[in-house]
Amino acid sequence: MKRLILMAMIALLLSTGLSWGSQFEDGMAAHARGDYVSALKIFRSLAAQGDPKAQYNLGQMSLEGQGIAQNYPDAAKWFRLAAVQGDALAQHNLAVLYENGQGIAQDYSEARKWYRLAAAQGIARSQSNLGLMYGKGQGGPKDLLRAHMWLSLGAMQGNANAAKNRDVAEKMMTSQQITEAQKMARKCQQQNLKDCD
Repeated sequence: MKRLILMAMIALLLSTGLSWGSQFEDGMAAHARGDYVSALKIFRSLAAQGDPKAQYNLGQMSLEGQGIAQNYPDAAKWFRLAAVQGDALAQHNLAVLYENGQGIAQDYSEARKWYRLAAAQGIARSQSNLGLMYGKGQGGPKDLLRAHMWLSLGAMQGNANAAKNRDVAEKMMTSQQITEAQKMARKCQQQNLKDCD
């Protein structure tokens, strides 16, 4: 009897997960065809249940004004909900909002924190932006070695801005510093982008 109840519970959980996935796909399909009203309805329902991908999409739609008026504070709210659950793109977008002071107070320290989390998940734009913040001393001390390291990591993924800004940083560094920064980038890669700072 216990086994039967356990199997029924597992089946219920699996069907709920499949339903979530199916609803999310329906929301994405509605968004792709420009049916923002349907997409918003689906994403809001899923976001209320804690789905980080739906929360991210609501943030993006608020940011771009798709189906609703552009609203930076709402975008920040949805990105934060998804970001704390580990969604890398939400972390990146939340960092951008903090860096630019859009919808939330400008806070370079918070921007650096969220860029760092997204950069550690391989988001090249976050690696590039984090490198720039280190290079400018925004949100913490100026650190050309870490700037070069993060810019190099972003450049290795094909981010042209990261490559361009890394070259600019090199003009302010000694050859020893460049060698050290390159060593740091290799070590960071070997550690799968974990504990690089």
